[in-house]
Amino acid sequence: MLTIIDTIGQTPLVQLQRLTHANEARIGLKCERTNPGGSVKDRPARFIIETAERAGWLSQGGTIIESSSGNFGISLAMLGAAKGYRVIILVDPKITPTNLALLEAYGAEVEIVTEQDDSGSYHKTRIARANELARQIPGAFRPDQCFNLLNSEAHANSTAREILVQGGNSLAMVIAAVSTGGQLGGILRQLKLVAPHVQVVGVDAVGSAIFGGAAHSYLMPGVGLGWTPANLPLALLDYAFNVPDEAAFLACRTLARHEGIMVGASSGAVLLAAMFFAQQLPADAQIVVIAADSGERYLQTIYNDAWLTDHGLSINCSPAELRARARSLRPCAFHEGQVGTVQANLAETLQVPASTQQMNQLVQEHWRQRSLQVGSAFTTRQALLQDVYC
Repeated sequence: MLTIIDTIGQTPLVQLQRLTHANEARIGLKCERTNPGGSVKDRPARFIIETAERAGWLSQGGTIIESSSGNFGISLAMLGAAKGYRVIILVDPKITPTNLALLEAYGAEVEIVTEQDDSGSYHKTRIARANELARQIPGAFRPDQCFNLLNSEAHANSTAREILVQGGNSLAMVIAAVSTGGQLGGILRQLKLVAPHVQVVGVDAVGSAIFGGAAHSYLMPGVGLGWTPANLPLALLDYAFNVPDEAAFLACRTLARHEGIMVGASSGAVLLAAMFFAQQLPADAQIVVIAADSGERYLQTIYNDAWLTDHGLSINCSPAELRARARSLRPCAFHEGQVGTVQANLAETLQVPASTQQMNQLVQEHWRQRSLQVGSAFTTRQALLQDVYC
């Protein structure tokens, strides 16, 4: 008999039917909304919590404390309810009413951090507050998604392997959004290790500093940071894009109206990049897009005409406009000298917990061992198929 936690993963790959032309590459959406917590964040939440339990960092009666813009917090709240933990989530004013309601429905305690950090966002102030609470509360554990390398390891072990199976021999490209770097970093490391011919593309918001440049405010939830996260090996990326709010929202609304698929804002940004490449790659190429969550969580914002109008944004849902916006995208130039945004001693400044540092040491050793196995049976596609299905 399955538990709710057992249903995490093995999400479907859904092919688009109407937004691309017959002579263009195929776009498949890996629909992470089918996870029980409703998003891709269920994967690292489960992986980190169960690793912490095995290592003794989290035990019965303990408290999970995390900084989250929504989805990771919801996943932890769901897991906490299923496993019997107290959960405290630090959010900011950008959280949607739906996500706030979901956190509270699962029984999580929510604290809204209103102080902005030096980039005009709330990431650093949320993290600092979460670490402060973790030091104060006995038995507390910090999953620490921004600094914990288990975040990306979860996706290397599950998401990337599923993509290799579902994409098949025609898999040419995988595109994912980036914030903490977990899903993109994990997929990137695994594919470059076992399928280096597959290109990996990162997508972020205009205003984020992950791919370099100055940070400023933006509306798109679930993406972006004021620095390049440790989970993302930026130099391995084949391409990177910063997508404007309006274009991402247009992509979401067009996908809903013309494919019957509702996704969150970050997935709209990723779809736009996929449309850019689909119009260039051959018809036998398969592009896989990570659709991180569902659009129902954004009905009051990006799917709301009045909200868009109030923010001076277009309410257009035209496939022709989407294709034109996609063609106008230009990749970031970080391979020509940019190296992202490095903030020295940030982990020390934010007082990252010792448990995170210990977990990272274990992950780094695992990466080293795994890299030594390139070319062995472990890294063949046959072994990956066996790993996923057995």
